[in-house]
Amino acid sequence: MPPTPGPQSVARALVVLDVVADADRPVGAKALARELGCALSTVYHLTAPLLARGYLVRTAEGYAPGPRVPALYRSHQRHHGLGAGTGELLGRLRRATGAEAYHTAYRDGLITVLDTTAPVTDAGHPFAPGPEPRAHATAHGKALLAALPRPLRRRYLAEHGMARFTERTITGAERFEAEMDRVRGQGFAVSVGEADLAYTCLAVALPGPGAGRGDGKGDGRGAGIVHALSVSLPTAEFGRRQGEIRAALARAVPDFPTLPES
Repeated sequence: MPPTPGPQSVARALVVLDVVADADRPVGAKALARELGCALSTVYHLTAPLLARGYLVRTAEGYAPGPRVPALYRSHQRHHGLGAGTGELLGRLRRATGAEAYHTAYRDGLITVLDTTAPVTDAGHPFAPGPEPRAHATAHGKALLAALPRPLRRRYLAEHGMARFTERTITGAERFEAEMDRVRGQGFAVSVGEADLAYTCLAVALPGPGAGRGDGKGDGRGAGIVHALSVSLPTAEFGRRQGEIRAALARAVPDFPTLPES
């Protein structure tokens, strides 16, 4: 287990939550002890307050996420400006296109997939809710980065890098800036197999206080929250369905329920 800043007990409790959250089924105390490199008594000591506060539940098979977790997720969405009815709109977009739909946001130097229609049981799907480490290679990441002032975009790429995920991934700064110009010019972003060869995604930045300032005129001090709406589909389908998907995204944008920035 890599070292984590802060008190050891807090760090270990967070590891427990991460392990349980990432598992496909409940995790036993012995498995947690092996992961933490500690005694069973330490596991019971760490999990007691998590159980009491509802972050974990204990089943016959082991520990599982507790009833407090959905409230944290809703709070996370709310703090990122996600309004009520977002899930319903994503569902309508999914039904209209047959493609999985997503809501993604940039805030304070991080890009996060906030909501998606992709089933939680689809472990093989490449765009799951949570931090997006491949923003430069995804359409939703490109749409968000293109909406930022250039200083913020450069800072983001310097901090997160531009790793190569497939032979199609853009990894050069100059070529990526040209891609940003193209995204702003056409009003949408496309990633054809750049994050995962099997998938293509299309995205649009949503109008709002943080959007529309990617031309280099920003001062780099902040862009608030920027939102994007996107869909993904198998790359093999992209050629024959691009126009249909773009039209569906354009229809959905005016109805997207985001909260005003605080």
